[in-house]
Amino acid sequence: MAGKKVFMLRLNQEVYDALEKWAEDEFRSVNGQLEWLIEKALRDSKRKPGGRSKKPDTTGDPE
Repeated sequence: MAGKKVFMLRLNQEVYDALEKWAEDEFRSVNGQLEWLIEKALRDSKRKPGGRSKKPDTTGDPE
């Protein structure tokens, strides 16, 4: 597994609270939810480097 880049992200409290609730609903940490969202956005826009993703999206989220 490649190393992970650590960086600061500022969010307003309302956005963070909504993200925290969403992550909790899907049994993820806030960090895990952000990683999932970013990976999904990259896949959906066909901008994910390295070809196919490691895991398929199994959330059942209709597109």
